Amino acid sequence: MAEAGAHLTSTAVGEQPSIFEVLAQESLMEAVKPALRHAVKVLAESNPSRFAFLWRHFDELYLLLDLVLQNHFLSHCAASFSENFYGLKRMPAGRGLPVGLGLRGTSHWRSLVLLCLVPYLRAKLEGTLARQRDEEDFSIRLSQSRIQRLYRAAVAAYPYVSSAWQVVVFCQRLLFVFGVSRTHDPLLWLARVRLARLTAKDVRDMELRSSGTGNPAQGSPLRRAWWLLSQAARGVAVSLSTSLSLGVFFLQFLEWWYSSDNQGAVKALTSLPAPPPPPLHLCRQGGGDGRPGPDPRSCPLCHRTRSNAAVLSTSGFVFCYRCIYTYVKANRRCPLSGFPSEPQHLIKIYSPES
Repeated sequence: MAEAGAHLTSTAVGEQPSIFEVLAQESLMEAVKPALRHAVKVLAESNPSRFAFLWRHFDELYLLLDLVLQNHFLSHCAASFSENFYGLKRMPAGRGLPVGLGLRGTSHWRSLVLLCLVPYLRAKLEGTLARQRDEEDFSIRLSQSRIQRLYRAAVAAYPYVSSAWQVVVFCQRLLFVFGVSRTHDPLLWLARVRLARLTAKDVRDMELRSSGTGNPAQGSPLRRAWWLLSQAARGVAVSLSTSLSLGVFFLQFLEWWYSSDNQGAVKALTSLPAPPPPPLHLCRQGGGDGRPGPDPRSCPLCHRTRSNAAVLSTSGFVFCYRCIYTYVKANRRCPLSGFPSEPQHLIKIYSPES
C-alpha cells in the first residue's frame, strides 16, 4: 500500500496533496465499477437463470459493497479506499490540526453518504434519463400519472443541472490548484473535510488500531453479535481492499480495453451465443392432430399478428415493438432466451410496404 512509504516524502503534518494525487485517486474508483459491471454482465450472459439477478440489481449490490469497503477505511484509516491507496487521509476542514488520526462521528457519516449514496443516486438518475431518451426517440407514450409527469420533467432538467455541477467542480479544482481553496471537490467541502498526506505517525496509529481490536467475550449477546458482524464486515473489506490493491493495473487495463475505441474488438470477442429456439417455433408445422401451428407472424408475447415489428438484438427474436419495449423495460431480459437486455437493444424492422 502507498501509505507505507508516505512518510518518506511527507514531513509536514497536514501537508496538502497535489492536484495530480487527488485526481489519480478519483480515477482509481472510477475504474473499479465498470470492471465489476463487465464481470457481472459476462456471468449473467453465460448463465442467465442463475446470475441474471446480479445484473438486474448490480447498482444496489455495488452500493452495499461500497458501503462496507468505504466504512472500513473511514473508520480505520480516516480516508476512502482510493485515498488511502495513494497515501492520503481526511481531516477536519478547519485551520487547526487534529489531535490524531480519525474523523468525528458527523464527519464520518457525511463522508460515507457523499462517497457512496451520491454516486448511486446519480447513476440511477442517469439510467432513468437514458430510458426517457429512448422513449422520446421511438415515440413511446405510456400512460402516466401526475407524479410521473413531474418526475419526467425533473429528469428532463437533469442535463442542465449536471452541466452546472461540472462547472462548479472545475472552478473548485482551479481554486485548489492556485491555493485559494483547501479542497478540490465540492463534496469534500459539504462533508467539511479536506485531504492531507499521511505521516509516519499516522501509519503507526493505523497499525496499532489493526492489532488492538479484541474479542468482547464478556458482554451482552447484542454486543457480541454486533462485534461478530463488524469483524465479518472488516474481513470482507480487507479482502476486497487487498484484491483491489493488487488488481489496480488490471482494472485500469479493463477500463481502457472496454472503452469506445475498442468496442468493435470487444463485441467480436464477447458476442452472445445463438439462443435455442422457443417451443412455439418447434410446432410451426402443426401438431399430429391436424391442427395448424402458430402463425409465424404472431408476437410471442401477445400472440397476435405483429404490429410495428422490432427485433431484440441480444436474442434475435421478433415481437411487437410496444410489447417487447414494455417487457424489457420492466424485466431487463429477453422473455424467450432470458439474456440480459435493455431498451436500447431493440431494433425496429421496416417492411418494403412501409
